[in-house]
Amino acid sequence: MYSKIYLIDDVQLVNLMHQVLLRKLELEDKIISFTNPEKALDHLRFQETNSEPILILLDINMPEMTGFEFLEFMVLEEFPTNIDVVMVTSSIYDEDKRLAKTFPQFVKDFVSKPLKTEKLKEIVQNPMKIAL
Repeated sequence: MYSKIYLIDDVQLVNLMHQVLLRKLELEDKIISFTNPEKALDHLRFQETNSEPILILLDINMPEMTGFEFLEFMVLEEFPTNIDVVMVTSSIYDEDKRLAKTFPQFVKDFVSKPLKTEKLKEIVQNPMKIAL
């Protein structure tokens, strides 16, 4: 089970929808929500030093920094591999899926918006079983 769940999407409404789904799964106490991926990255850099598993639901297309740029920083700064990233996107491009696979140490799944309760439940309850 994840110790924290980061919601990173530039659209606050999307984060709120995911919060509602997580509340249904009684996980609201684990949520940390960001509309600015740079602030989320800073929070991860300076707050997450333990080895407990962390889940990030990450959007791809954001104005400040794309989800892929976010992942590049995670790799460059050698973030710990206890962080699982699920790309949550409206993208239908095969290229985005292919790019996501270039970050296997972090990206565990690639799902379409809006995220459904059953898929989210599968992700948070079976962290080892999610696979890109």
